Amino acid sequence: MNTPAGPSDEHATPIEPQEAAQLLPSFITTRDELNRAEQRAITEVTRLVLRNPPAPDRLLDAAYLLALHKRMFGPVWKWAGKIRTTERNIGVEAWRIRSDLQQLVGDTRAWLEFDSFPPDEIAVRLHHRLVAIHCFANGNGRHARSVADLLAIGLGQMAFTWGAANLAAASDVRIAYIAALKRADQHDYAPLLSLARS
Repeated sequence: MNTPAGPSDEHATPIEPQEAAQLLPSFITTRDELNRAEQRAITEVTRLVLRNPPAPDRLLDAAYLLALHKRMFGPVWKWAGKIRTTERNIGVEAWRIRSDLQQLVGDTRAWLEFDSFPPDEIAVRLHHRLVAIHCFANGNGRHARSVADLLAIGLGQMAFTWGAANLAAASDVRIAYIAALKRADQHDYAPLLSLARS
């Protein structure tokens, strides 16, 4: 199968041919069809997980984070929940992913233990670092937003709205989201915090 094509988005993670070959639904031929199939799976899993959200100590476990990605993307991709092995236009080198993920889990646990930041900021920082690591071949932003939502809920907050838009699709809100992530790369979390609650 060819890599699903679609509208150009310079910030979308490209799908490598060997990864596209592991697409489960045979009817998908375009990026739009892929996005819809992934969204259906994500919506169902999110509904189930939000009925019984994990406590922060369960959520903040590398194995749980991998399993959540598998649940979210498993109906679409054979490689769902598996650490990527190829390099990307974003993210750390593939060989660093496991150690960086473990470091992030430890850092987040410490932020909680020592009340380093307000709850929303801890969840947004977790989200930002997950995106920056880019653990998976695809679905990193959607996975990271779900993880941040679950942590926020576990800390007694509401789930984030993320600009009330589908951030997987090209839009003005997605452009603002990417810009906010880049500001967070420079340790300025205010734009990402604002977008998350807008």
